Amino acid sequence: MDFLQHIFGFNSESPLLFTQFYFWAFFALVYAVLAMIMEVGARGVEARRREGERREARLHLRNIFLMAVSWFFYYKTSGLFLLILVFVALSDWLIARRIYEARTAPQKSADFSGTPLGEKVMSRAKWWLALSVVIDLGLLCYFKYAYFFTNVVNDLLGTEFAVFDIFAYIGNGFSENGRFMVDKIILPVGISFYLFQVMSYTIDVYRGHVKPVKNILDFGFYVSFFPGLVAGPIVRANEFIPQLYKPFCLSRRLFGLAVFWILNGLIKKIVLSDYLAVNLIDRVFDNPLLFSGFENLFALFAYSLQVYADFSGYTDIAIGIAMLLGFYLPQNFDSPYKSRNPQEFWRRWHMSLSRWLKSYLYIPLGGNRSVLGRPMKDKIAAGNVNSFITMLLGGLWHGASWNFVIWGALNGAGMIVYKVWAKMNWNIKMLLMTLLMGGLWLAYSQLNAPIWNLFFVWGIALWIGTMVRYIYWWWERILMKRGNLLSPIANTLSPIANSLSTVWAVAQTFVFITFTRLFFRSGSNLDPATASQEAWETATNMVNQIGGAWNSSIIPDFLWEYRSVVMLFVLGMVVHWLPSRVKRWYRVRFAQLPIWAIILIVVAAIVGVYQFVTADLQAFIYFQF
Repeated sequence: MDFLQHIFGFNSESPLLFTQFYFWAFFALVYAVLAMIMEVGARGVEARRREGERREARLHLRNIFLMAVSWFFYYKTSGLFLLILVFVALSDWLIARRIYEARTAPQKSADFSGTPLGEKVMSRAKWWLALSVVIDLGLLCYFKYAYFFTNVVNDLLGTEFAVFDIFAYIGNGFSENGRFMVDKIILPVGISFYLFQVMSYTIDVYRGHVKPVKNILDFGFYVSFFPGLVAGPIVRANEFIPQLYKPFCLSRRLFGLAVFWILNGLIKKIVLSDYLAVNLIDRVFDNPLLFSGFENLFALFAYSLQVYADFSGYTDIAIGIAMLLGFYLPQNFDSPYKSRNPQEFWRRWHMSLSRWLKSYLYIPLGGNRSVLGRPMKDKIAAGNVNSFITMLLGGLWHGASWNFVIWGALNGAGMIVYKVWAKMNWNIKMLLMTLLMGGLWLAYSQLNAPIWNLFFVWGIALWIGTMVRYIYWWWERILMKRGNLLSPIANTLSPIANSLSTVWAVAQTFVFITFTRLFFRSGSNLDPATASQEAWETATNMVNQIGGAWNSSIIPDFLWEYRSVVMLFVLGMVVHWLPSRVKRWYRVRFAQLPIWAIILIVVAAIVGVYQFVTADLQAFIYFQF
């Protein structure tokens, strides 16, 4: 019984992860049964005369099986929260059908009251859409933001409200011993991802971009497909649902690519992310005051690599597993730390969320035409305001604490500053940067606070970089006036200058994104009831350490004592910054290897990865979202 409980039961202390042996045994069994089901299905419908019917039966059977497998996977990850997933799938499937029926209802000129029926049916469709959004966002707000909103109300009004889990209370009514706690709300794994996914489906049906799925089982499969269920990527209906009706296809090359993505993801997760976290990052963030300013700074930069390796590693594994099953998930990362500005970063980082926010938040807010429905003549101003609101809400999507709000606001401000800066004349740029440096120097000299020390040092670097670019801009203008006489020199130096400019832009963007991560990491892995206070204390302590006086004699000792962590961080960044063509080359070369060579590499990789496995496997960072 203990063995069966371990296999089929839910253990909140050990949710099912891609990095567990149990998962790969589970996947191997799923893959074998899937092959058998499709084969049995093929024989079972052999009597049918038309190939189309035979293929449809096989695909239908496959979809039902994979949906059941996905539900079991989510149960092993989140327990009875599976009921929330099933409820959301059923409600949005029904509502989307009502929206479609309202939009396609026969339209006459007007009803007896004189109201055009076209407007009337669209109004009915809007009400159904509003119901869907209220249900989905209501669930998200209840489970994810109950503590946050309760604390805000208590702080503003001086009240002492406490959270109350109504679902646990109802569940206790069906159990004998009251097994559920009503004074604590637990966040279901992956709820932000699958709720955004079903919302995009319902909105797209309303907009007429997709037709509703006729079969509830097919829609349930789309919502719960287990590779991307708990941490994305967020897949739109028009990208995934057509795949439900396509025959299984896995060429020899695609098989090699799938194996590569799985190995790549496991190495990112276990070798990079978990090792850096366990051996340095978690120690520093748990108690920043025990570590020097340099150690805090290095841990902050290492966290930038950790969170990328962790999240993109999950996505790589999900893409590989889906590919083996005959499905294709969208790309979610494109070497984001190669970005030259914050705007480009968000085109490369968590791409499925960025596209979702653009389609269902930024554009409905008005894009670059209006703000909250109010038209604006200045398109740049409208776009900047809506970008900032989008990033602010995007930050809140990531977590229910003020640190995530600050993180989103900083990213939104960074995007706006870049867009305004890019359109400025270089004379104005140099003047503003000089004035900024003057202000930072006054703050540094008069206030003597760690935060201003940090701003002053970063300001010096920005001022030097701006000065170099300013001098080069003037030099280019002089060459243009001189005509062709100095053009050979310009042709030689221009590519070098452009390359150096790109390196500088990438470095500054990486530094900016890394410092915003201070607020991101500080708000993570915390009890929602005390998240805001603890997160703020952690961020404040780290800023004080990094911006305080440094003991340079500690640096050589740190680099030696943590040499494996330092070398791994450097290696990870070097691989990340490799040109895309190089990465594409070794990815394709791996996929083209003979099967025996792939097997040998897989065995060697597993043995190597096993050496980095910690005592307790680390959950994926984005599971909490």
